[in-house]
Amino acid sequence: MDSNTEEREGASNGGMLYHEVQESKLCAVHCVNTVLQGPFFSEFDLAALASDLDRTERQMMVGSVTGDFLPELSHNVSLDGDFSIQVLQKALEVWNLQVIPLDSPVAEPAQIDPEKENAFICHLQDHWFCIRKVNGEWYNFDSLYAAPEHLSKFYLSAYLDSLKGFGWSIFLVRGNFPKECPISSSEASNGYGQWLLPEDAERITKSCNSASRTRKASGQPRPSDSYEEAGMLLDDEDEDLKAAIAASLMESSQAIKTPPGSTSENENKTSKAEKE
Repeated sequence: MDSNTEEREGASNGGMLYHEVQESKLCAVHCVNTVLQGPFFSEFDLAALASDLDRTERQMMVGSVTGDFLPELSHNVSLDGDFSIQVLQKALEVWNLQVIPLDSPVAEPAQIDPEKENAFICHLQDHWFCIRKVNGEWYNFDSLYAAPEHLSKFYLSAYLDSLKGFGWSIFLVRGNFPKECPISSSEASNGYGQWLLPEDAERITKSCNSASRTRKASGQPRPSDSYEEAGMLLDDEDEDLKAAIAASLMESSQAIKTPPGSTSENENKTSKAEKE
């Protein structure tokens, strides 16, 4: 048994990296799962969390007058699967993980020495991705990439600074991360997740970079690239997903007790939403 094999057997998930490739607009799902390093959440799990958040918000707003809160709309998930930061926070709280804005005072140590942390999540233009330390090495688990991209400790700090400079919102994730995910279980495959050895991830990344240079001088997308362009390459929105999320949101809306004197108004809104 060689030293690399011994190191892997003693490492989290046997030294394997868990990566999810972009499906529809489910980057938030991919982001959460790569933070946790396993297929712990589905789009329907996050939709349920979003529905709970919407229900709480609607209950708080009942009886108040506001011009920017539309009770028939979700403020935490769009019909094509784009989730809010609150949903990601709730999902990671299930695992006792905290999501902290990197520019907050409590995250100041991470601003100075980010390599001492374990994970960051980044957001811009409706796209989420995770930067995660796995078995002592940092990787960019962006779902728009075919495989995790290794980041040196020096480049990690520069990369985070570059992201901030281009307007990305960055959040620090702290807590006790799951140590293992049952790779062999039937739940370990969700259609877009894959387990890779670090050398396989490096080979795939080099291959993709080499191919991209023939069509794009800058190679693999960097912080300055527009994710709108990358999004053009994605599949059309999953109609089944949209229908499921819409149904979930409708159930949440109907669960809210109708305020006195507004029964007909809410019925009209429900009827209108069903027609649309």
